[in-house]
Amino acid sequence: MFVMGIDPGRDKCGLAVLSTAGDIKFQRVVATDELADVIKTLSAQFELSTVILGDGTTHKSAAQKLSDAGLTFQLVDEKHTTEEARRLYWKKNPPTGWRRFLPTSMQVPPEPVDALVAEILVRRFLEMST
Repeated sequence: MFVMGIDPGRDKCGLAVLSTAGDIKFQRVVATDELADVIKTLSAQFELSTVILGDGTTHKSAAQKLSDAGLTFQLVDEKHTTEEARRLYWKKNPPTGWRRFLPTSMQVPPEPVDALVAEILVRRFLEMST
């Protein structure tokens, strides 16, 4: 069984599919206009037990796309997930060169962290479920 997390956004969405044991099976940032197709592909590829949808920007549009794909979802609070995702980014990708001397709290990751937000949403759900 797998859990999919979605961090919906105006232009892009973060997606993550994790096993119920917490192993990452899929993680990517996709354009919002591609979300419906990606959701359909992932739901066919993985046996999803739950879909977690962040309550942030454009969540109503993402909720409609999930419903259109025949998936039910749980809406969850996204409060502080972007800050947590930035910390997680630097934990997974420690700065190198001269950047390693700057506190990561003063640096901005060089790529979107939306997929990490989706991972965090799923991990929060899995922690609450156990």
